[in-house]
Amino acid sequence: KTKYSKLIFRKSDAVPEELHQMVQESFLALREHNCFFQDLVRIKGKDFLTPVSRILVGNPGCTYKYLNTRLFTVPWPAEGYDIKYCSPQIHDACKALMRLNDYMHIETVKALQGQNLFENKEVQDTTVIDRKQSFATSLIEQESVSKDQSGVCISEDDRSLKNRTSYNLTLLNYMDPLQMLYLKQEPYFGMGNMAVSWHHDENLVERSAVAVYSYSCEDSSVQESNEQELKGRDPAVWHVGLKVAWDIETPGLAVPLHQGDIYLMLDDLNMTHQHCVLAGLSPRFSSTHRVAESSRGTLEYILGQCELALQNLQTDSDSMALSLKSLEAAVVKQVEEIHNEVEFEWLRQFWFQGKRYLKCTDWWLKPMAKLEEFWRKLEIMTSLVLSEVRKEQQIEEQRNETISCFLLLLKERQKLRKEWTAR
Repeated sequence: KTKYSKLIFRKSDAVPEELHQMVQESFLALREHNCFFQDLVRIKGKDFLTPVSRILVGNPGCTYKYLNTRLFTVPWPAEGYDIKYCSPQIHDACKALMRLNDYMHIETVKALQGQNLFENKEVQDTTVIDRKQSFATSLIEQESVSKDQSGVCISEDDRSLKNRTSYNLTLLNYMDPLQMLYLKQEPYFGMGNMAVSWHHDENLVERSAVAVYSYSCEDSSVQESNEQELKGRDPAVWHVGLKVAWDIETPGLAVPLHQGDIYLMLDDLNMTHQHCVLAGLSPRFSSTHRVAESSRGTLEYILGQCELALQNLQTDSDSMALSLKSLEAAVVKQVEEIHNEVEFEWLRQFWFQGKRYLKCTDWWLKPMAKLEEFWRKLEIMTSLVLSEVRKEQQIEEQRNETISCFLLLLKERQKLRKEWTAR
């Protein structure tokens, strides 16, 4: 109640049966269409394949970056977008995940409101009261909030609540532990085999919640062991592990996960704590809903950056020759930074992952073609800077300033191109 109060757990019977069926069918359909992929991530300058296979589904044009790898959403069928899917099953799967996302948002808002009721109640009670009575009262109050599912009201004072719970994507994970040659042991509390090591989820809006739907493909051959015979957690059952960050004195927590269970990590729990996933024996899917920090991670953003850079390019109306409007160091620097961003954060990240997205939809092909067109113009702008700074008539001080900032970015580009070629 004190160290892990911001972890909220919901058993599967609290979730509508229709939603379970839709979501679980979507997992199986995506697996059947080979839509789950291991990611090649970069840690401390070395590349590793993730043991878990993944796919990102979410708002059209949204991306999510973790461990130096940018994933691009398979867009769910959001209103106002023309999205063609490779099969009706993939369309239905993405639609089901969008429904689950809406459900997770509502449940997260209610959980936060319920927690606020409980905290306010504790503050107001100045007299010594029976703790159990207080806790029971708070649960009743939380239940009354839960029943009002028709419309979740967010007051003006708590507008950030919406920002911290409006999930814009879900990272789906799939893992079959029996296909893994080696699983690391949990090092601090003896929790057994880990599918995912201790970590914080990265690239999220500050203090935003994370909501997880778990579906382990349990069958009659995987039975829970008799708890009385076990000292630790049941190795046949998947668990989420939680610990206070950089602290192994406080006991860790391992919560068993069965078909259709949900857990929420509220407020700053993802920052103050670390979590891991402890492997069971059966294959498992999970849908992890996040509020990705997307100020620099959407298609709209990068297209806007390209438009900004190209404002410094002009075409002669008679000869159609291209030239630069300004050679000021600040302008050149901004354009070349955008040039690097387009190439290394978008184009190379996308094509490095091959044609994986075409298994689901061709939605990203047009935007990528547009970005490549912008990139070609940015290459021309780089050439124009080079030819201009070679000219003698430039004011020496301004010329030197432009050259020094320009060279830094060119060196960075050369270094990154070598790294990507090696990868």
